[in-house]
Amino acid sequence: MTQTRYDVLAIGNAIVDVISDADDAFITAQNLNKGGMTLIDAERAQTLYDAMGPGREISGGSAANTLAGLSRLGHKTAFIGQVAHDQLGDVFAHDIRATGIDFDVPARPGQPPTARCLILVTPDAQRTMNTFLGAAQFLPETAIDKSKIEASAWLYLEGYLWNAPESRAAMTGAIAIAKKAGRKVALTLSDAFVVDGHRDEFFALMDDGSLDLLFANDTEVRAMMQTEDTEAAVAALAARVPMLVCTHGAAGAEAHRGDEHARVGAEKVERVVDTTGAGDLFAAGVFAGLAEGRSLEDCLTMGAVCAAEVISHYGARPEADIRKLVAKRLGS
Repeated sequence: MTQTRYDVLAIGNAIVDVISDADDAFITAQNLNKGGMTLIDAERAQTLYDAMGPGREISGGSAANTLAGLSRLGHKTAFIGQVAHDQLGDVFAHDIRATGIDFDVPARPGQPPTARCLILVTPDAQRTMNTFLGAAQFLPETAIDKSKIEASAWLYLEGYLWNAPESRAAMTGAIAIAKKAGRKVALTLSDAFVVDGHRDEFFALMDDGSLDLLFANDTEVRAMMQTEDTEAAVAALAARVPMLVCTHGAAGAEAHRGDEHARVGAEKVERVVDTTGAGDLFAAGVFAGLAEGRSLEDCLTMGAVCAAEVISHYGARPEADIRKLVAKRLGS
């Protein structure tokens, strides 16, 4: 097997987050799904944007957020995602490259515009996400760089992007390239609504050996196994994939890899400000731990440290030196 150039190459939605404070009355008045993620069209995106208070524009996207964390942890990464040739597309490209992530997918001309996620953060730190996928869902197979996938230890796929036929085809092609090159493939389920639409397809990926690692939260594992028993769902799903990482919010996280099992609690946070990106940064810590050959418990602890940092401020990208935070926590 040839030497790798990247620790992780991710394929995901190229999104700019617009984050604004809101109260529960606004959430109710706008008929929003508090604490969840809802896909919206261009018209609804404009209407909601006009109704929101002052916002902060920060490059986001689940897989891209994970790579940003990995880069801050000292690991080499690359991203494949689609933006439009517009202002937000320029913002996204500038931000991701400035983070040290290799990104060279050409911007898409014309409509639709670059994807954006309108995020309302309530006083209880819950984030209500409303996503207009725009250009992100039109990721063509031609954007898949075969040589970069072959040079990546891990190919990481964002479940959100599985919803669009064009991007799903691109991701399927990427899986084939990675497996032929002897590389590992990871998938994050992203949301229960993604699971509901593609449960059988995800099981097929597990059954044919395409997946080496699955990231999920307790809601998603219950949706996959169609049960309200989280413990039973985790056990059943772990039996179908080489490695399962399941997060449980404030209750911590667990990982299963064959006969190995580890569980850690959540790290203490003085004040939870915004939970956007918690799962994304958790995945960054886990990937970093795997790249460094650490134990399952250390991998989970690294994820918990990174998640704790990102929920202590607005936005889904780390602001503190998470590499130092991890080293201090692990005593190394």
